[in-house]
Amino acid sequence: MKIRTEIIINASKEKVWDILTDFGNYSSWNPFIIQSKGQAVVGNKLTNTMKNGDKDMTFKPTILKVESYRYFDWLGSLWFKGLFDGHHYFEIEEINPNQVKLNHGENFSGILSKMILNKIGDQTRENFVKMNMALKEKAEG
Repeated sequence: MKIRTEIIINASKEKVWDILTDFGNYSSWNPFIIQSKGQAVVGNKLTNTMKNGDKDMTFKPTILKVESYRYFDWLGSLWFKGLFDGHHYFEIEEINPNQVKLNHGENFSGILSKMILNKIGDQTRENFVKMNMALKEKAEG
């Protein structure tokens, strides 16, 4: 099960990257991941607080891969691996020096993934889009 979104941002890949990887500043602009702590370093754990509807949920994903100005991802699990896992990624494609396409998505797996996504999938996708729009506004502002 997958959620995939994309958005064109009229800013450099460096600016978009710097905003996305400045986790400590998420609370100032991000309506979805409302708080984050950590660094974009392979193997590091982040502490993310996500808002979905009227509920906040904190999770601690592990950074899997980092390619500066291009890509990073993390893997998080609900309670324990294999129950409900999310492989969340951000990919920046440079269109020209002042414009990028951001591919932002998540691949879900685990024995509860279908049931959970049936309940919150649409709302989660909307939150990805809200985050993309807020990122666009911050990067272009």
